[in-house]
Amino acid sequence: MNLSRIDLNLLVYLDVLLREKNVTRASEQLGITQPALSNGLRRLRDLFDDPLLVRTSEGMTPTERALELQPQVRNILASVEQAVLPVSAFEVSESARVFRIMASDYAESTLLTQLLFKLRDEAPNITLDILTPSDVTFQDLEQGKIDMALNRFDRLPQSFHQATVWRDNFSCLMSADNPAARHFDMDAFLAAPHIWVSKTGMGVGRGMSQRDSQRLGWVDEALAEFGHERQIRVFTRHYQVAALLARHRDLIATLPSQMARLYEDDTHLVIRKPPFMIIPIELKLAWSPLLQHDPGHIWLRRRIVDLGQEIIAQGQV
Repeated sequence: MNLSRIDLNLLVYLDVLLREKNVTRASEQLGITQPALSNGLRRLRDLFDDPLLVRTSEGMTPTERALELQPQVRNILASVEQAVLPVSAFEVSESARVFRIMASDYAESTLLTQLLFKLRDEAPNITLDILTPSDVTFQDLEQGKIDMALNRFDRLPQSFHQATVWRDNFSCLMSADNPAARHFDMDAFLAAPHIWVSKTGMGVGRGMSQRDSQRLGWVDEALAEFGHERQIRVFTRHYQVAALLARHRDLIATLPSQMARLYEDDTHLVIRKPPFMIIPIELKLAWSPLLQHDPGHIWLRRRIVDLGQEIIAQGQV
């Protein structure tokens, strides 16, 4: 291919078109007219010898070639943006930067609370703006509108960077007066009513039902391997609420162990090992390629991963 034919603006157009899948929205975001963007799309189709985006009943649908190109184009643009950014040192003790972090309440309660205490001494002027998964989308993360996301992800777009903070097992949290706590085996687990808690995705969630077996997650998938299902009486998206509900005499909450251990000194609650094997979960840190080389971002990412390792070394996970 003759590189002189490639206009960098065309790659910018393609990046936005593949993200928006709509010429009107893409032209508004780019600040150009629709005819100009349509002309750009024609040139892109000629350049790659592929339709790239095809009109269907669901709108503009990317072709297989376009889907292959999307992460490559994103990485190319990220590299170009990084090349033209002025390089400046990041002074931790003096920075007044605001970092926006999307975090599940699991990550917020178990990791970010400890991070905040660390930062008060190391970086007293830095501010953390912590958002919930329903506050943001993958697009917000990809565009760098938020700095990073801390959660358990079923999937992540190929263009994202990621790091594993830790792996966590499960524990059962229940009232000290719960009859099941005295002899906690599979029969006791199955006989008790349960609290279901999970919210791993980004964006607004949907309602749950006992019949949604494919959406119930790790605990219920593990039970299904033994041919069992539990009696779920409460569905919640908040681990803190699940822990409060577990104070009821008969309810059981099965939570990641790091979350359950926040209540190990609560005399009203007890922690028990599940009577069956549940595959551990991974807490991951994800961020946009746009921020991969940002000095302040690099520092915070390393601090979060290092703190995760410190917690593991302390035997807390």
